Amino acid sequence: MEISSKYDPLTIEDKWYSYWMENGFFSSDPDEREPYTIVIPPPNVTGVLHMGHMLNNTIQDILVRRARMLGKNALWVPGTDHASIATEARVVAKLASEGIKKTDLAREEFLRHAWEWKEKHGGIILEQLKKLGASCDWRRTKFTMDDAMSESVIRVFVDLYRKGYIYRGVRMVNWDPQAKTAVSDEEVIYRDVKSKLFFVKYKIVGEDGFITVATTRPETILGDTAVCVHPEDERYIHLKGKKVIVPLVNREVPVIFDEYVDREFGTGALKITPAHDLADYGIGLKYHLEVIDIFNDDGTLNEKAGLFVGVDRFKARELSHKMLQEQDLLAKVQDYDNKLGYSERTDAVIEPRLSVQWFVKMKELSGPALENVMNNTINIHPSKFKNTYRHWMENIKDWCISRQLWWGQRIPAFFLPNGEFVVAHTLEEALEMARKEFNMPQLKPEDLRQDEDVLDTWFSSWLWPISVFDGIRNPGNRDMTYYYPTNDLVTAPEILFFWVARMIMAGYEYAGKRPFENVYLTGIVRDKQHRKMSKSLGNSPDPLDLIKKYSADGVRVGMLLCSPAGNDVLFDESLTEQGRNFGNKIWNAFRLVKQWIVDDHIEQPAHSRETIVWFEARMNQVLAEIEDHFSKYRLSDALMAVYKLFWDDFAAWYLEIIKPGYQQPIDKTTFDATLVFFEKLLKVLHPFMPFITEELYHLARERKNSDSIMVAPMPESKPFNASVVADFEIVKELVSGIRTMRKEQNIAFKEELSLYMKEVDARAPESLLEVVKKLGNLSEIKALDNKVPGAASFMIKSSEYYIPHGKKVDHAEEILKLQGELEYACGFLDSVMKKLSNERFVSSAPQKVIEIEQKKKADAESKIRVLEERIAGLKN
Repeated sequence: MEISSKYDPLTIEDKWYSYWMENGFFSSDPDEREPYTIVIPPPNVTGVLHMGHMLNNTIQDILVRRARMLGKNALWVPGTDHASIATEARVVAKLASEGIKKTDLAREEFLRHAWEWKEKHGGIILEQLKKLGASCDWRRTKFTMDDAMSESVIRVFVDLYRKGYIYRGVRMVNWDPQAKTAVSDEEVIYRDVKSKLFFVKYKIVGEDGFITVATTRPETILGDTAVCVHPEDERYIHLKGKKVIVPLVNREVPVIFDEYVDREFGTGALKITPAHDLADYGIGLKYHLEVIDIFNDDGTLNEKAGLFVGVDRFKARELSHKMLQEQDLLAKVQDYDNKLGYSERTDAVIEPRLSVQWFVKMKELSGPALENVMNNTINIHPSKFKNTYRHWMENIKDWCISRQLWWGQRIPAFFLPNGEFVVAHTLEEALEMARKEFNMPQLKPEDLRQDEDVLDTWFSSWLWPISVFDGIRNPGNRDMTYYYPTNDLVTAPEILFFWVARMIMAGYEYAGKRPFENVYLTGIVRDKQHRKMSKSLGNSPDPLDLIKKYSADGVRVGMLLCSPAGNDVLFDESLTEQGRNFGNKIWNAFRLVKQWIVDDHIEQPAHSRETIVWFEARMNQVLAEIEDHFSKYRLSDALMAVYKLFWDDFAAWYLEIIKPGYQQPIDKTTFDATLVFFEKLLKVLHPFMPFITEELYHLARERKNSDSIMVAPMPESKPFNASVVADFEIVKELVSGIRTMRKEQNIAFKEELSLYMKEVDARAPESLLEVVKKLGNLSEIKALDNKVPGAASFMIKSSEYYIPHGKKVDHAEEILKLQGELEYACGFLDSVMKKLSNERFVSSAPQKVIEIEQKKKADAESKIRVLEERIAGLKN
């Protein structure tokens, strides 16, 4: 079969992905096999592939492909999230570009536009994942607003409401003025900012004096309803029972005394604005203060402010500053560093605001979710995130789940004309309930008004591992019973609380079981300057461009080479180039093997026979390492192990030893063993590099259409002789020593040499000397008791090797070389001695580690002794 001289990934990738799809290799249905299940963290329907997706989905695909090859019934469920805030913003922007305002449309008309947008743009990211090689069961693709998924969400809302977990109330919420909706505490990102601290004078009623208050937000003065000081602050004791005048609006408000006040901050006096600060709201409730909400939904000031009506809050701050100066009510302004909350969705500055919202009581629901992570029923990798998880769960707050949007699952609360409401699955059910509960049999459907708000997007995605199997509507169905709980969840640390913790809560509440066994937390992808990759910074390459340039396999390898679990990923494009080069190395090694002529009649050389024994042992050793790495979710280490096995052991040593001479045939026994090794290596590599391995698997020998490497058994480690591997390491050192000597002495490889050995502690077994002879181009290898005068020499541990070659050895040069080796050996011994003389190390290290260090010490001392003798001999 003709094999192209160059690997063409683009053609090959399209060919094999189509082949996998056409043959249903990604599909999974319940059967008698052990299931392995991953549900994709559903990307936003607005999204396109970015570097974080590349890393996350590469890891998922590696896990699912490996499970498939281990004989499990592997299922990877794909899907997308409706992303209420982001999608509605996109639709509003699209309509605005067409001259249409959202406020000009009825709800149903707007939703028609939204669904049209979703159908046109919503599948882009999933199609892009196919280019990466994602082996999802695309038949099972879900969308969080599919009818069945939405029905599940509504059922859960109604159930939690009836259990008393969901309630409606006026609370201080995080308001996003850009999206015009409340967001949860977890959706607020706090940043350190440079601000100004304004020292404002409030006139004391009935006196000539003032009390000075420090604030970062002079625009909210318009909503002040009190000034508060500490009851033990002697500076303000005289103000008990007094009132002050709020600047700009001239409103009289009381001076109140409360221990909440920090006497050291500012002037020790606080302005109280109950409608626009969480702490102030609490004080307002305590002292029954008036609540004046001065902001509109979009962050502009309303009529209640009395000034700057319709002006944006930040412009109003400037105007307040100016007016306070003009009225001589500003004592001073100073620079001030503080933290400011930003919306995770829109990056708008969050406005604390009183609002009627829906909440979930979290304390009771969170109990099993905390307990089962802390007792390792659910494992978080890396485990360092367990403490972060525990801290959040132990300090959990009620979850604000209502959003002032139209795109999403509409809250199933139905209001009567008298302001009362019922919560029901449908309008029909609500009507029946309302008639009975409020004794109003005359009610008609049109008398009920459904809540305008929709549910937080996370309220649908927290059900994801259950709802994708229809486990809410049809608990105990075949899919749910077989695939749930899932095995692994791969996601990012920043949504450990948004999503992971809530899925665990929902899992125990609605399935009575954990939703997954393991949570693998990837790092955040950053550039070389440690900045998070983003479009705005222009530091994020287009993943599809990377795939075109370096191949999908190359990009997958590159992403893993820089991604230890849970640590930030410092992306370096050169690593994707390294991944591509590795693909070329595999391709060229295969071409080399397949171009050899096989002769059934020639005998297998001794060097080939021994090398096959060694590589079999070495492969089993590495397979055991890889299995261990996967068990600990060290996927980068697993990749590096197979990378080195192929590049170093197989390509650089094995093939070099067994390859026939120029235009000479190879014996069939060696060739067949080599092909078996190659196929095993392809299988081990397949989860990491699916495309090139499938191509070469089919080029290796004739196969049926159903014989995909995807479903071939994964090679598993077998017992191996560790001494065989150790002996071959001596062979490698010997060959490297011979090659170095040839280079130093300028001796061509074609010139045959003799090798003489003195001492035996690092001597290769007789059976492997044929390998040394071939790689070193040696005519003979002999053991001697004495040194060989005039010969070039080198050492392995304390054994000496001599090569006479007819050239006079420069004693001065040889002494210089040996002194360099002696200096290194002494430095090495010194580092070992420091460890062994460290009482803490000796007392805490395992005995095996101590023995290794003691062996290093003995070897170094022996080598130093031999080197000193050789230098002395050359000087005499």
